[in-house]
This record gives sequence, C-alpha cells and structure tokens, in this order.
Amino acid sequence: MSWYRNTVWFVKGLREYTRGGYESASKHFNPADVEVDVAGRSFLVTGANSGIGKATATEIARRGGTVHLVCRNKERAEVAKEEIMTETGNHNIFLHIVDLSNPKEIWKFAEKFQNEHKLNVLINNAGCMVNNRELTEDGLEKNFATNTLGTYIMTTALVPLLEKAADARVITVSSGGMLVQKLNISDLQLGNGPFDGTMVYAQNKRQQVVMTEQWAKAHRNIHFSVMHPGWADTPAVRSSMPDFYERMKNSLRTDTQGADTVLWLAVSAEATKLPSGLFFQDRQPVPTHLPLAYTHSPPEDEEKLMEVLEEFSQKFKSVSPG
Repeated sequence: MSWYRNTVWFVKGLREYTRGGYESASKHFNPADVEVDVAGRSFLVTGANSGIGKATATEIARRGGTVHLVCRNKERAEVAKEEIMTETGNHNIFLHIVDLSNPKEIWKFAEKFQNEHKLNVLINNAGCMVNNRELTEDGLEKNFATNTLGTYIMTTALVPLLEKAADARVITVSSGGMLVQKLNISDLQLGNGPFDGTMVYAQNKRQQVVMTEQWAKAHRNIHFSVMHPGWADTPAVRSSMPDFYERMKNSLRTDTQGADTVLWLAVSAEATKLPSGLFFQDRQPVPTHLPLAYTHSPPEDEEKLMEVLEEFSQKFKSVSPG
C-alpha cells in the first residue's frame, strides 16, 4: 500500500505539479485577483532570499506592500533585498536575520518585531530537507526544528500582532509530498528506525497541514491557509533532491509559477471568501488525502500534536525582565 500511494502521488504529480500543470490551471485564473495595490499593508516572508520566498516577496513589493524578509544567511539576504528593491522600485523592504531551526532565535525575533512593526500577513515559506539525521545545538532533529517547530513558534508568537490587524492572514508553504504521510505523533523527531530525509520532509509537511487546520479553529479573526506550490525549479530542490531535479528539470515550474498561489492567498480578496484552514494548489482548495489512502488521523492525534509543539516551544521561550 505504501508503494501504491507513492506511485499514485508521483503519477498525479507528473500531470498536475509540473510546469504543464500550472499552464493548464492558469487558463482559469482571473488576473484581476492579484492586480491589487497593497500599499500600507505589511507582509513577513520567511526563507525570502531565493526560490519561492524571493519570488513571493518580489511580487508583493511590486504591488506596494511593506515586506519583511526573514532569512538565515546575511550575505545572500542582503543581495536579495537589493535585487528586490531594484526590480520593483519599492524601498519598504526590511531584512531580519533569523535561523528558523533555532527556537530561541525565533522567540527573540518575534518579541522584538511585535514592539517595532505591524503585520497583516505572515508567509511561512522557509524549510529544509536534510537527508541525514542531524541535530541542532538544542538537540532537535533539523528538519523537525525548521519545518515544524520553527513554523509553529513563528506563527503562534506573531498571532497576537496579527489579531490587531485588518484582514490578517497566515499562509504556509507545504508540499504535495505530505499526501503520502499519515500524521505520526509517536516519533516527531524520527529517532527510531531508518532515516529517510524525503519522507521526514513529507511528514513535516503533513504536520504543517494539521497545524493550519488547528490554528483556523482557534483563531477566527485570522485567515489561515496552507498550499502546495507544485514542483518548482528552486535552489532547495537542486541541492536537496539532485536525482529528482535531473530527472524532472525540463518540466519544473519557475519559482514565480510556484509562488503564484502564495501571492494569490496573500493579496487577493477572493482567497478570504473561502473558509480558513484549507489546503490549496493553483488557487483552488484541494483534498488533503488521496482517495482510499490510509493517511487520516483521529482528532485526538491532531490535538496532541499541538499540545506537544506548545510544550516544546515554551521550553525555549525566555522570560524578559520586567
């Protein structure tokens, strides 16, 4: 059955997740949805120095938004910031250096950010796929630390700021790979059994879908969504999945095509007419499970995930004096 689900996902992906799938879907897009002026609105994009994150930040800047780039590598981030300002003519671009695998850094950043800025839209784009089991300095498995716990802390830490904003939104960039994974709360850091980086990444992306659904229930004043960008030609794909890249490079989407639905969810009025908590692909809500797949989890497992992540996050939250 595992082989069957993987095969179904791959065949489905060949049709829908490639550049051809985007070109087919985009025939039904309404260009006016994203032809909007977002001047005065503030957007935070994690992992914004390349790929889908940079493409998203660029398109938001082009529409007049204030954009906060959250990146790990200072040199690459400064280059990206300059390129975005030059290309768009928008100088309301701010850079923040944060390692999303370091929960203490995220808390520190979020607390400072809340005191200095407003925020209308949070875009959780940063992610990693480490193919061998690596631990961070805090003893956390690196994929989990970045993709799951990092996303959880960044979002929950900024929820109070978002709740003060008009038309607040949170968009998380997930992956269709999550379709082959059932939520596993018994081994969140994959310390038992063989380690498969691709499947660990897919599990993290399933966790992001569950987090989004749970946040949507808990925070009614914020519109939450999670999306699959398709298979895009990004630096992350080239470095983390070289064999896949070589096989598929002529069919991969551009980073701008991969970012299209992120942009649509972030700026269009149409996106928030749909319920909060949905999973999107090419501007449409799509199922979070394949037909007949054994990937559904009981509600208590999904609630337990949130409880465990909250316990993890609080361990790394420092208490500011006064």
